[in-house]
Amino acid sequence: MLMFSNTHILVPEFELITPHTIEEAAGLAGELPSTALMAGGTDLLVQMKMEQRTPSRVIHLGRIPGLDRVTDAACLDLGATASIRTVGSTPGIVARYTALAEACQAFSTVQITVMGTIGGNVCNASPAADTAPALLVLDAVARVVSTSRSRDVPINEFFVAPGRTVLEAGEILESIRVPRITGTYGSTFFKMSRVTADISKVSVAVSLVRDGDSVEQCRIALGAVAATPLRATGAEATLTGAVLTESVIEEAAGVARGEITPISDVRSTATYRRQVAGVLVGDAIRSAWARSGGGVIR
Repeated sequence: MLMFSNTHILVPEFELITPHTIEEAAGLAGELPSTALMAGGTDLLVQMKMEQRTPSRVIHLGRIPGLDRVTDAACLDLGATASIRTVGSTPGIVARYTALAEACQAFSTVQITVMGTIGGNVCNASPAADTAPALLVLDAVARVVSTSRSRDVPINEFFVAPGRTVLEAGEILESIRVPRITGTYGSTFFKMSRVTADISKVSVAVSLVRDGDSVEQCRIALGAVAATPLRATGAEATLTGAVLTESVIEEAAGVARGEITPISDVRSTATYRRQVAGVLVGDAIRSAWARSGGGVIR
């Protein structure tokens, strides 16, 4: 006899708490090991309906004032509960942090982008998290708080394994900060998926600073091709300081293919992912170069 989990109702009983300060939330989060934090709930509620997670306490962060902020002054400051839709449609982000805006615009459906949050997407720690590659190439920093301290974690150190981050018991992601970008700059995000509403088979983000015909600085990151979203540092080194030509781009794309460890699953094969990753890296480099005002690549 086949047994199916009930995906329509929340079966387990749990206590729902809605704190009004981040300090209160952090204190509650450290009290019980079976506590779950919820922002938009687009991942957690599905997992609970499918009985994959059965927390005894759910702490909803949605009523904490200011935690949904999106400000762009000395740096881009994104509160953890800022919605994906807000981040992806804010004009300053679209103009200056284009890769992040495009990553948010690549999310599945309007309902998900309205409810889903930047903090939730990061803390879910999916290897295919759309915002992760963009945040990696933008050198984002996560502000983590608890009742006893706060600390800043570079986003390239935040992901540990599928579904795991560096967050310790009683710690909460308060915000994500992106440093102000200077120089002649461009960034982009590309995603390959089965259908528009699906999570990615492969995703790539690139940012670069141009100095004439040369690449002064470069960041390349990929998602859904390793246990965690990752920076392709070898491919970055290939580009940095080089006059950008098609042969240099192809070399960087080949290096990036060698830096990933894709798997075969229900959405794609490892072979396909590796091949597409190189193609997307090349296309993303060309796009970022064009956005930086670079001329024709020869």
